[in-house]
Amino acid sequence: MSRVPNKTSLRTPTDELIEAGREFYRRGWTLGTSGNFSMLLARKPLRICITASGIEKGNLDATHFLELDEDAGILQGFGKPSAETRLHLSIYRFVSKAYSVLHTHSVWGTILSDRFFERGAIEIEGYEMLKGLSGVKTHEHKEIVPLVENSQDYVALSHVIDKGLRENRQVHGIYLRRHGLYTWGESVAEARRHVEIFEFLFEVIGRQSK
Repeated sequence: MSRVPNKTSLRTPTDELIEAGREFYRRGWTLGTSGNFSMLLARKPLRICITASGIEKGNLDATHFLELDEDAGILQGFGKPSAETRLHLSIYRFVSKAYSVLHTHSVWGTILSDRFFERGAIEIEGYEMLKGLSGVKTHEHKEIVPLVENSQDYVALSHVIDKGLRENRQVHGIYLRRHGLYTWGESVAEARRHVEIFEFLFEVIGRQSK
């Protein structure tokens, strides 16, 4: 499988995704076989590398990745892609700087996705940790995490994600209700940092809202 060297590290991007998987599993954000991680290989034509379906993220290795085309067709690798691959592809199409997309499932995020669903988004404002999100310079920033109903129809959901990204160009993540977070970055390291920032803030808000 072809690999694009990371701009800031001698490690390959798949090595970074493997490391993220182990850490996220340890912290309870990708328990069981939940979650999926991807990175961009090329934009024209669109090519991505993504974790195969049904793999425990705490035990990832180089054989657990698939290279896919823009229609989620397998070009290299063994196993099958998750149905959620279409959501990764939507993000790469609409977020021009996205190089990696990480999808996690956490207790606090799941609770908040239910608690704030009728408002349409989880809104976060006034916390210093917001400055860990790319481009955010002040704790006074208001981060909006759009909430999307999880229909299990991932073709339809990909269109909903497309619409949400067109209408909310500045967001750093989207949450599927009772499901999980999708966030992205210009590198695997940045996407991983965004997961960590969101999960910290979700827990803060969740504990305050008891």
